[in-house]
Amino acid sequence: MSDREPRRRVPGPAKPPRPRGAVRRQAGPGARPVRRPGGARPPVAPPLRLGSPRPRLRLVSLALTLVLLAFVVRLLQVQAVDASSYTARAEQNRYVVHTLAAERGEITDRNGVALAVSEDAYDITADPTMFSPKQLKIADGPERAAALLAPILGQDQAALVRKLRPENRNSRYTRLATRQTPEVWKQIKDLKTALANKAGTDHTTANVLAGVFADPSSQRVYPNGDLAAGILGWVNADGQGGGGIEQQLDKQLSGKDGKVRYAQAGGREVPTVGSTETPAVPGADVELTIDRDIQWAAQNAISEQVKNSKADRGYVIVQDTRTGQILAMANSPGFDPNDLAKADGDAMGNAALQDAYEPGSTAKVMSMAAVLERNVATPLTHVVVPNRLHRGDRLFQDDIDHRTWYLTLNGVLAKSSNIGTILATGELAKSQPEANKVLYTYLRKFGIGGYTGLGFPGETPGILAPPQKWSTSQQYTIPFGQGFSINAMQAASVYSTIANGGVRVEPTLVRGTKGADGRFTPAPKPRQTRVVSEKTAKGLAQMLESVVDDEQGTGVKARIPGYRVAGKTGTANRVDPATGRYRGYTSSFAGFAPADNPRITVYCAIQNATSGNYFGGQICGPIYKQVMEFALKTLQIPPTGAKAANLPVEYKP
Repeated sequence: MSDREPRRRVPGPAKPPRPRGAVRRQAGPGARPVRRPGGARPPVAPPLRLGSPRPRLRLVSLALTLVLLAFVVRLLQVQAVDASSYTARAEQNRYVVHTLAAERGEITDRNGVALAVSEDAYDITADPTMFSPKQLKIADGPERAAALLAPILGQDQAALVRKLRPENRNSRYTRLATRQTPEVWKQIKDLKTALANKAGTDHTTANVLAGVFADPSSQRVYPNGDLAAGILGWVNADGQGGGGIEQQLDKQLSGKDGKVRYAQAGGREVPTVGSTETPAVPGADVELTIDRDIQWAAQNAISEQVKNSKADRGYVIVQDTRTGQILAMANSPGFDPNDLAKADGDAMGNAALQDAYEPGSTAKVMSMAAVLERNVATPLTHVVVPNRLHRGDRLFQDDIDHRTWYLTLNGVLAKSSNIGTILATGELAKSQPEANKVLYTYLRKFGIGGYTGLGFPGETPGILAPPQKWSTSQQYTIPFGQGFSINAMQAASVYSTIANGGVRVEPTLVRGTKGADGRFTPAPKPRQTRVVSEKTAKGLAQMLESVVDDEQGTGVKARIPGYRVAGKTGTANRVDPATGRYRGYTSSFAGFAPADNPRITVYCAIQNATSGNYFGGQICGPIYKQVMEFALKTLQIPPTGAKAANLPVEYKP
């Protein structure tokens, strides 16, 4: 049969006819009715079969398990393996620890008058990360900020740039300036606010001071300027004492700094996180022995004389003869501790304690003390004083050329005779070497060659060689004050010892301290040492009166109407510190009043006066008088009213 020939359909057996109106139904419940004959029969759609969900669930579960496993591993690493390092890193970035500077204690005079106080100040700080290009959207943020801050802080602009762009890019704290006044911080704060306001309206403007902040601090202020600066000293940029009492008692004055730790964000404290603070303990207040008014009088007097004499420097010391307390210690030239930038480095100390110089004739009182104490002579002993005296390798003479003098021992001191002093001390022993040893013993008892006991920074003990090392000339010059050196406080202490009945009381500058609890603690009592007998001291006081009262005395310019005054002049060859050779003179005057009931000692010395008279009695005698009169009135010390002894100066052979 050909493929194109239509396939014939073979009829099957005939089906019986269906009754009219009958409906064909499918078996089973819900069977749909069969369409009537004559309509097209639609194709039957195959039933929908859903895939099994189990493989997909397994895949999702596996993925979630892997993710959770990764989280668990990371969590174990953070919380267990690297927990400490992450904690430390978070603490470093989040928390800041600042030092809370302790308030420095005040320094006052004996009457509670403030000499050194602390006032509110600010340390200007910055967060360097807030000056980065990423933060400010500009490349030169540190330069712009430094240009604004440099004139306000008075600092070099390049130095500020280095602080704002440190090598450690993670550094979040740097100190730009310390102890700035509230006015300085106000300038910076106002400028910072202005930039912030402008940046809020002009998006092209960067607030280059947003990362600048201030930590509360304190600034040392000296209300009286240069008054007593040599005693007080100063405080350096680190808040530590740099000289004087500020340095000597720095530990007590500075107190103990505290600390504050707080969370920060963007350089600012986050108040909701909380902070921890260790409060600072303020320093103790220090009360000095000096009297501000007497200090002013002494400083004014010595400054004026140094200026008029065109001298290198000068010093005045006022001491309570009974207690050893120093009522004034003035230096000229001085300095203003409020403005150290303008201070002369050579003047930034206490020359009265730091200068070592040959005392000259004011030291003769110690030679006379040895002579009286050893009963070699009395104030009335006769001494023949020739015009010249040959001893050792030198020919000695007095300050003035004279005929042979016939003096009492009192007259030797009153007329300040070098030759008479050599002759008197030569009688201390049978041989000169033995006499040297005796004199050396008394010099040491008076405190020569040792520290005064003040413990003051930079104090010199002076120079006093042991007697076996004295040169041929020193054997004869030391008795009248040449060949050894002292400081001004040692010289004043010698006269206070005589005024105090022969008992040396170590000088003191501090009366006591007052702690944060308000309790006053007195300073330890000074050590006392008997140097000569009361009889010897009284005899010396009468001899020293003749120096001032007798017309032949060298100290007539130190007289004070109504008061008995004891004193001694001094004019010594001066060793130039620069060359080590003698050049110029040291002029001095020392004494106490009232002579018969001593209360106050005053010592004055001027170095290298180049204008006018250089004799101690002429230029230091008037200073003694001026300062002593003021001190007597200030302390309300009346005259005794007793008559002077008026010991004879000369005798007739």
